[in-house]
Amino acid sequence: MDSWNGVKVLITGINGFVGGNIAEKLVELGAEVYGLVRTSKYNSFLCYEGIDKKISLINGELCDINLLNRVISEEEISIIFHLAAQVEVGVGMKNPYLTFETNVRGTYTLLESIRLYPDSVQAVVVASSDKAYGEYAKEKMPYKENYPLIPKYPYDTSKACADMIAQSYTSDVNELPIVITRFSNIYGPGQLNFSALIPDAIRSALGYSKFVPRGNGTMMRDFLYIEDVVDLYIKIAESLSKDKKTLSGQIFNSGSNCPKTVKQIIEKVFTAVGDDDEFHRILRDMENKKTVGEIDCQFMDYEKVENYFGWKPRQSFNDGIAKTIEWYKRYLRGSKY
Repeated sequence: MDSWNGVKVLITGINGFVGGNIAEKLVELGAEVYGLVRTSKYNSFLCYEGIDKKISLINGELCDINLLNRVISEEEISIIFHLAAQVEVGVGMKNPYLTFETNVRGTYTLLESIRLYPDSVQAVVVASSDKAYGEYAKEKMPYKENYPLIPKYPYDTSKACADMIAQSYTSDVNELPIVITRFSNIYGPGQLNFSALIPDAIRSALGYSKFVPRGNGTMMRDFLYIEDVVDLYIKIAESLSKDKKTLSGQIFNSGSNCPKTVKQIIEKVFTAVGDDDEFHRILRDMENKKTVGEIDCQFMDYEKVENYFGWKPRQSFNDGIAKTIEWYKRYLRGSKY
């Protein structure tokens, strides 16, 4: 695939943060983008930036195999980015059934449809998560692709299950062209899930809400800027479509290999906005907080993706946060938040 011009791409989870940003880039590259959406969600990056007007949206459920069969076969889809998921750890704790239905059943339904209609499909990129690994000792960090998956909590387990299901569809039995990605936390313009740390902190720092700590702030996390992530997803899909024999079934981790504590991230946001007093209030509130259902330390390196694709993160955390704050200033001025 030397050009994306006219290439037919299906994105599940296109209404989400990452899906919307990938769609925006693919439209720029000339691809014909199709997105599966469960409901008309106007409060999304996709609609806010007007990307929905430039693509084909298909209303329906990810678990509807007849719908997927029709889309993949009739539209002759070439590239699939499977990003649809229930992504909130807290929701996974409260509603495991919903989480397993979306993340596990949704994944095998999509892959089964591709198995039934494989002729046009050249590459499938399945988004797993660093959470799929479960909890390892800090000295075992960063996660490596060959580490076993040992999840404990419902969300983590759902991503590990979907991950292994995807791997099974690349076996000698089915031989589908699938790559599994396990990325660290992603941030940047368009992330409208305000239960996530960085959007929540930015919204609070800009005066639209009060930040409520959910732990003592010592947990370590790694973050990738959305533009870097989109670039990597596109590189993986391009490479897989050209070299299925080498890449199908491969797992690729990615992160900055530069983890930060939750306290450091919150401090970066509030000091960038210029609200040091509020940051110190948050620190006091964190002192006696306990964290439930979260892994203590998680981060990735990018050694393998750099070796395979020549990719590494280009955006520094400081610059990424500054760009993200500017986007939220524009968004929040006209929103209900």
